[in-house]
Order: sequence, then C-alpha cells, then structure tokens
Amino acid sequence: MTISSLPETATAHTDRRGWAALLQRLRHLEPSSLLWIVLIAILIFLVVSPMVRLFIASLEAKGTGALTIANYITAYSRERYIDALLNSLALGAGTAVLSVVIAVPMAWAVSRTDMPGKRFAWLVVLGAFIVPPYLGAIGWILLAGPNSGWMNQAWTWITGAEDGIFNVYSFPGLVIIIALNAFPFVFIFTKAALDLVSSEMEDAANILGAGTLTTTFKVTLPLVWPAILAGFIIVFLEAIALFGTPALIAIPARFNVVTTQLWQFFVYPIQVGVASAYAMPLLLVTVALIWVQKLVLARKGFVSQTGKGGERRMIELGPMRWVLFGYCFFIGLFAVLLPMIVLIQASFSKAWGRGLTLDNLTLHNYAYLLFDHDMAQQSIINTFIYAIGAACFAALLALCIAYIVNRRLVPLGDVLGFLCMAPFVIPGIVLAIGFYAAYASPPLALYGTATLMILAFTARFLPIAYANSAAAMRTVHPEMEEAVRILGGGRLQAIRAVVAPLLKRSIAGGWLLVFILATRELSAAIFLVGPTTRTISVVLYDLSEEGNFEVLAALGGILLVITLVFVLIGFKVAGRDFMLRRS
Repeated sequence: MTISSLPETATAHTDRRGWAALLQRLRHLEPSSLLWIVLIAILIFLVVSPMVRLFIASLEAKGTGALTIANYITAYSRERYIDALLNSLALGAGTAVLSVVIAVPMAWAVSRTDMPGKRFAWLVVLGAFIVPPYLGAIGWILLAGPNSGWMNQAWTWITGAEDGIFNVYSFPGLVIIIALNAFPFVFIFTKAALDLVSSEMEDAANILGAGTLTTTFKVTLPLVWPAILAGFIIVFLEAIALFGTPALIAIPARFNVVTTQLWQFFVYPIQVGVASAYAMPLLLVTVALIWVQKLVLARKGFVSQTGKGGERRMIELGPMRWVLFGYCFFIGLFAVLLPMIVLIQASFSKAWGRGLTLDNLTLHNYAYLLFDHDMAQQSIINTFIYAIGAACFAALLALCIAYIVNRRLVPLGDVLGFLCMAPFVIPGIVLAIGFYAAYASPPLALYGTATLMILAFTARFLPIAYANSAAAMRTVHPEMEEAVRILGGGRLQAIRAVVAPLLKRSIAGGWLLVFILATRELSAAIFLVGPTTRTISVVLYDLSEEGNFEVLAALGGILLVITLVFVLIGFKVAGRDFMLRRS
C-alpha cells in the first residue's frame, strides 16, 4: 500500500512545483504583456472571425450546414444579379473619376496658388465630408426631381418648356450625387501631398520656359500621383459600398447595384449564404485594386522632398485666381449650399413643394420628432452613443496596437498592423454581413444589440484611427519612455504618462474622424439594427420610404447641428486641420 502510493505522492509534489513555477512567472509578467494578448484576441474577434465566418457561410447549405456551391450558383445564375455587379463597378469608376476631376483643381488651388477664399474652400470640403451621403441625396431629390424639383421648376418657368432639364433618377445623376459627397477624400490626400512638394522643381521647369499649366501637369501633379491614386481607390470603395444613396436613386430609376441587391437577400426569408456568396466579388475587386496600386507605384519612384528642405512659394495667378475661386464656389454651391438650403426649407415647411411662403412655415416637424415620433428620440441617442463608443474603442485600440508595432514589442507585430488596416479593403456592407453571419446566432446572439453596432462601427473605421496613431507614434522617440522605466515605472505607466499626452491632439483628430463617419454610417447599420437600436441614418431611410421629406429634413438638420457641435469642440482640441494632419 505504501509502495504504491509513492509515485502518486511524487507526482502530486511535482505538479505543485510546476504550478508554483507558473505562478511565479505570472507574478513577474508585466501587465502590458497580458494587454498584448487581449489586443490580439480583440482583433481576431473584430476582423478575422467575421471574414472567416462570411466565407464559411457562403459555402454552407441552409438548414443542414453541409458544404455546397449552391449559394454561388444562386448568386450568379440570374442576369439581374450580374447586371447589379457590373452597375456597381461602373458606378465606382465613374464616381472616382468625377471626384478626381472635382478635387484635384481645388487641392492645387488651395495648396499651391494665391487664390483668395481658401477658408471658404476648406469649409466646402468639411461640409461635404460631414453631410451624410443619403441626406445629400434627399437634397438633390428636392432640387432635381423630374417634375417637382426646384431646378426643374425654375427651368420650365424660364423657358416655358413642359419638361424639366434635370433627372436625378438616372445613372449619371447617381454618379454626380455620390461624387459631390465623396470628393473630400481625394482633396485631403492630394492637398496633403501637394503641401510637401517644394517649389524647386517647378522653378526649374519655369526657367526652361514651361508655363504654369505645363509645369503643373508635367511636374507637380505627377509627383503627387500616388496620393491621387489612393484617393481614387477610396472613393471607388465608398461608392460600391454605399447603400442609402443608391436605394434612394437607383431603385426608382429601375436599376440595381450590389448593395441594393444584397438588401433584397435580407428581406424575409433571409438568405445569409447567398448574400455572403454575392458579397465576395466586392472583396476580390477591392483586393485587386490595392494590388494594382502597389504594382503601378512600384514601377516608378516618387520623391518630392530631399534633405535640403526646399522652399514652398505660392504661384501668382493674377486675374485667373478669381476664376479658380469661382470654380471652388461652384463646387460648394452644388455640393453643400443648394442641398442644405432646400433641406432647411423643407424642414420648416408644411409641404415642401409649396415653396418658401409665410403660411407654409411651421415648427411642427421638429416638435413631432422631439416629442411624438416613436423612434426619433431613441435614434438620436443611439446614434451618438454608438458613434462615441466606436470612436473611443477604435482610438484606444489603434493607439495600443500602433505602440506595439512601432516599438516591436511582440514577434510578428506587423501582423497586428495588417489586421488593423484590413477593414480598409473590406467594403462596409460586406463587413456587416460578416458580423451578421458570425454573431447574430447563438451562442452570442448579438443581432439587434447596441454591442454589435458599436463593435461593427469600430471594425469599420479602425483603419482610420490606426493610420492616424501609427503616423503620430513615429514622432515620439523611445528615450522618453525609457526614462520612466529607469525610474521604476512600467510600460503601461510610460504610455499613460508620456506617450498619450504627447499624442493627444493626433488621437483627438482620429477620434473625431471616426465619430463623424460613424454618425452618418448606413451601409453597415441597415443590416445590423434591431427594433430598439435604430440610428438616425436608418430612421432617415425609413422616412424616405414613406415619402415624408419634411420630417426627414428636420431629423437630418438635428443630426447636422449636433455633429457640428462636436466638430467645433474637436477644433479646440485637435486643431482645425484635424482632417489633414497625421502627426
């Protein structure tokens, strides 16, 4: 009996020693090491899991879960589905080209010339960026609707023609509306690149006899071609992933795009497998675009700065500077001013089609939203809770991961950076379907919850926060953190006491960008909201379905006013150049 118990006693003693050694290691493990593990798990949850689940769902038979290609056959067996995909690609290309045409001259005028009214040009860009795409689309419906739009009414009154000249319910109309809202992406990239170009090469071209336009097209713009291409790709991705504007314009015009077709797969009975299979080409097209960009840029070097610190001088245009200002005013008029004027008029009208008369003015639309509408008050609260939550979560997550990657604290840290940027190449609507496939069903069953909305918005806009934090992190030398650690502080204390205070303006700028984009997000929200988690964007879409443009305009006005308050606060904290600065 005694002999047989000896091995058991020895084994138990060995186990206790092993656990004691493990506990000893854990005592000496820095809290930051545990944090890195948690961050990896969060990224897997936010990015990897939804995409893997999306792919698996595209291959699963409904009900049985068996592997099949039936979902792909269903998704691509009908001509209208193929047409919708081709329409989306044409929409993305047309919108991106038009955005470049709109934005590049504006960026050049603001960055390189003595054009007056540069502050106005910046306000136009900021206004177009803040206004949600679907709200701008409503403004254009009121402006250029075939029969009742203001511009068509003015045309028939002036010319005596029976029909208006504009038709917003058309493919060109959809391209123009989206481009007028998306061009700030191209402007921001191009303006930032132009600000880095020294005047030395332009001076050399002028000495050799080149004029201003020749120098601009043959010297200046080629140097910022990578930035223009990056803006082009972002606008392309935004256009093919938009749901609200195509739903308002394309459906009445009787043509489909991918996002509206995906929405039809979510009308009862929900076909998650077919939707997942149909979403795959968007992901493949996006990856192909990024690959083409790298291939094109790898063939040629683009250097606009040297170690000599070249001088930047404004180009004097003479009388032409007023022509450029007129161009910027023209873009601002159609991108921001006219749509906002007609929306404001509609929000204070009993019936917007009756025009601006005293007997048509009312505050009933705002009173109805604030006190009587079933969902308006809750949607306002939901929108800003989700936007604030997503902005805080994304900013914190991005800062921590940028720190890990920049300081090379873990092996394969670059993989974390890649996962942070991965949602950039995932259209929002595809990401939303991935979240639905991964987390709507048990065991988590998060569909229709605030948690799922915040997580989806965080994943959607994490690349913006990470790019902001990574660029800022490169400006902080590790020596300052090492001083804290020499004095006995841990790594987390060094981050809290040194890194975060130094980067607070950049962090605030990234936070503000995520917040603005989250308040206007519809493409992801429309697939994930529940009865009690509707956002302003979803309620606006519901109101547009009812044709209640007066109440819709009032709710859009409330959204813009509250967003502007946050933006003004952000100006104080992050600076007026928060959209441009990345360090």
